[in-house]
Amino acid sequence: MLGFYKKSNIVSALIVAFLTFFIALLASIGSQALTKTIKEIWVAIILLLFIIALGIFFDIIGTAATAAILPPFNAKAAKKIFGASQAVKITKNASIVANYCNDVVGDIAGTLSGAVGAGIVLSLVYDFSFPDTVLTGAVMTSLIASLTVGGKSLGKEFAIARANSIIFQVAIVLGWWENLTGRELFKDRR
Repeated sequence: MLGFYKKSNIVSALIVAFLTFFIALLASIGSQALTKTIKEIWVAIILLLFIIALGIFFDIIGTAATAAILPPFNAKAAKKIFGASQAVKITKNASIVANYCNDVVGDIAGTLSGAVGAGIVLSLVYDFSFPDTVLTGAVMTSLIASLTVGGKSLGKEFAIARANSIIFQVAIVLGWWENLTGRELFKDRR
């Protein structure tokens, strides 16, 4: 089965896995530390909703990248419209964009939302004397899963219907970032 994959794809996957491990570790430690220092439960709930929304947002970008079509971006790039060359690069690298947005960011957001949800459950049980830890945890897990899956389901519909518009907006932001930092996210492969 491994004969199907190129050696460069395997190396790339290992690099992604390695980077994801450290990004998730840092983000998890940070969110748990933040959850422990937050004394108000509503602030932790807002943090949880933000993390879920971030996962949905990046899922929309990843899905739009795979659904976007290249010719309109090529036409805009030929007219030197700002962001068009970045949109071409995003569309040509759709599998990489989808991998990072849907898988890396999505999985990290899922892990972090679970960690923050666990912190909220502990707070509910200890600070508010909720009687059943297992039931409270199950309800929290179900709530996080339903918000994430439902949000991503709506997001995918939106991303597919407006793929080129979404990618062009992302490309404009990417163009600003490239101008600000002087670094290109995707280099032209020649």
